[in-house]
Amino acid sequence: MKKGKRFIENENLIIYVGTAIFFILAISVGIVMYMTTKTNSKTQNNEQQISQENQSESEIAENVSSNMGKTVEEQQKSEETPKTENTANTNSSSKKEESTTQSVTPKTETTTQSTTNKTEATTQSTTESTQKEETKTDEEQTVIEEKNPITFIKPTDGEIVSEFAQENLIYSETLKEWVTHTGVDIKADKTSIIKAAADGVISSIINDPRYGLTVVITHDNGYETVYSNLLTAEFVVEGEEVKQGQTIGTAGNTAAFESSMECHLHFEILQDGKYLDPSIYLK
Repeated sequence: MKKGKRFIENENLIIYVGTAIFFILAISVGIVMYMTTKTNSKTQNNEQQISQENQSESEIAENVSSNMGKTVEEQQKSEETPKTENTANTNSSSKKEESTTQSVTPKTETTTQSTTNKTEATTQSTTESTQKEETKTDEEQTVIEEKNPITFIKPTDGEIVSEFAQENLIYSETLKEWVTHTGVDIKADKTSIIKAAADGVISSIINDPRYGLTVVITHDNGYETVYSNLLTAEFVVEGEEVKQGQTIGTAGNTAAFESSMECHLHFEILQDGKYLDPSIYLK
């Protein structure tokens, strides 16, 4: 019995020892495999580095060998080629800038040209308006020049019995004194026709206390003619246009200042309010 127990105990001990040995071996194998894997990875990395270094060295060697076989001129050309490409790029950018500048320049020129055209058109219109004004002025001057040569006819056919004397005094039989005479006295029979001396407009018909019934005609260029000592003036009205030679009244003796004289027409010519000598203008 004791031998059987011992045998069993020995068998269990063997099992325990075997199991321990198995675990130890397994751990050892795992450690060995880990170390082997790590060593292999390091080896692969080293090999990759070596291969990369070999490739870089081979490329350097190829470049060196290619440059060694070239002449100096070929090397310069090879070096200038990138510069040429850069120059081409620069030229292309310069062309773009020039095209942009050219595209902007026509716009500027167009704007300047349009402004110049507007200025020229304005100047031309101003010149045309000035020419028109000058033309109008010339036409007005021509009209005035055409109106200037106004001629006067005698309003009646009698002779002048009393002259114009604005600066020199003449003796008045009616007033019994020396007086000025701003017109001429033309002999005319009573009721004889009195005519307009020139074209004009009847500006007034009045009974003057000194010269009796009086008709005043306004003419161009500031001229006026005065017909006094009339008997009648029913042939015209104020504001009426009359022609030279048209009847405006009849001769009489209504002037208080000249009542002692025989029947006549007292006739005056004025320009701009100044008395003129009618004998100079009458035909």
